[in-house]
Amino acid sequence: MESGIEQIVEKISGNVALAFSHQAEDAAALHIALSCKALRGRFFAFTLDTRRFFPETETYHADCEAFFGIKITKYSASDADINALEMELDGIERIRDSVENRLHCCHVRKAMPLKAALAGKSAWITGLRAAQAASRAGLNILEWDGENKLVKINPLAAWTDDELDSYIKTNNIPLHPLYKKGFTSIGCAPCTRATAPGEDRRAGRWWWENGACVECGIHAREAALARKPAAKPETKTSGRLSIING
Repeated sequence: MESGIEQIVEKISGNVALAFSHQAEDAAALHIALSCKALRGRFFAFTLDTRRFFPETETYHADCEAFFGIKITKYSASDADINALEMELDGIERIRDSVENRLHCCHVRKAMPLKAALAGKSAWITGLRAAQAASRAGLNILEWDGENKLVKINPLAAWTDDELDSYIKTNNIPLHPLYKKGFTSIGCAPCTRATAPGEDRRAGRWWWENGACVECGIHAREAALARKPAAKPETKTSGRLSIING
């Protein structure tokens, strides 16, 4: 279960940031990054605060800061941008009118503050895995983020559900409490629901779109693939992590 991150970051100069979206994968990726000697003194963790978090997410955010002993900086869109968005979309009511409306909301709440979070960084680390969704098939550990013009590192790219489960348990890493309530992917409160056994892991994200797009847009390559047919990546489990039901 090698991440390969040490060898990668040794060849990258400058500061490196990790995007923390409160998933199990992000917690594992953060644990790996903090144990990487080559990142000491030039590593930062951040989250994109959409201002639509679940209350449990806020609690988990604080728990992770305490567990890892670091500050996970929140980046969000400006009050003016949020107000303009909510005027345009009637609060959040119109995000369900079309995929375009929902992606516009994601753009303002996530893609715009991501630019600020990555400013001055040489690379960013994510918790993406190929096994998470068909839209992420073919994911590589090391990629070029053309949108943000920097290196993108996905240390968990090839990890199976079982490998993630084992890493979390071995290192006693805390998990988001919503996993125990049937959630298998966690996003904004208005756009995320629990999933039923047998459903795709990301079926609870923007469920009213019926799988038209299962990405928020910040992972540009994957967002593009989400609109095209793609074979599901093979996994070694039924698709629901055992840590979710633990």
